[in-house]
Amino acid sequence: MTDAHPHPGDDPGEQGGAPDQPESSAEGGLGDTGPDPDVVADALAGDDAVTGGDPEAGAEPDPAQDELVVTKMELAERTADLQRLQAEFLNYKRRVERDRDLLAQNASYKVLAPVVEVLDNIDRAKEHGPLDGGFKAVADQLERVVGAQGLTRFGTPGDAFDPNVHEALSHLGEDPDVTVQTVKIVAKAGYRIGDRVVRAAQVLVVDPATAPPAAE
Repeated sequence: MTDAHPHPGDDPGEQGGAPDQPESSAEGGLGDTGPDPDVVADALAGDDAVTGGDPEAGAEPDPAQDELVVTKMELAERTADLQRLQAEFLNYKRRVERDRDLLAQNASYKVLAPVVEVLDNIDRAKEHGPLDGGFKAVADQLERVVGAQGLTRFGTPGDAFDPNVHEALSHLGEDPDVTVQTVKIVAKAGYRIGDRVVRAAQVLVVDPATAPPAAE
């Protein structure tokens, strides 16, 4: 009688039985030998991207730095405003000073213009001889007072004629000693306050000699 049970040493492969199947892992299932290292590395890399692995790329803005930039911009604007106000104030100050000088000059002009005729009388008196006594004292005092107020005298023989400050009463002909139209005689002196002419000097002028015609 043949023994139907195989002996412990018999090879099942030799007996035509099915080959041995790999044992299933209790944790990983059939054929699971553990996690793939590449998959783990990729997962870790993904976690770094999500959580901001690069500290500079994911840095939050600094509120203090932003506030400093805004403060600097406001400071620049305030500085520009201050410079503009300063320039406007300087221009205003110049206008006020100019207007004040003009008002003072106009007031002096109104007061001194009539005095010019008195000075003319003093000049005519001097033409007849030196002044003396009380009349000389009054004349000298008057000239000092008007001089202190800014009234100055101009116009002397030999000056080049200037229509801005001279009034030509007459032409006395030609004079070979001059090269331009020249004051020969001063009939009445001119007076000015600063650059403003109170009265033009009344003069007689001579012209330069004309060149003789060329000989043919």
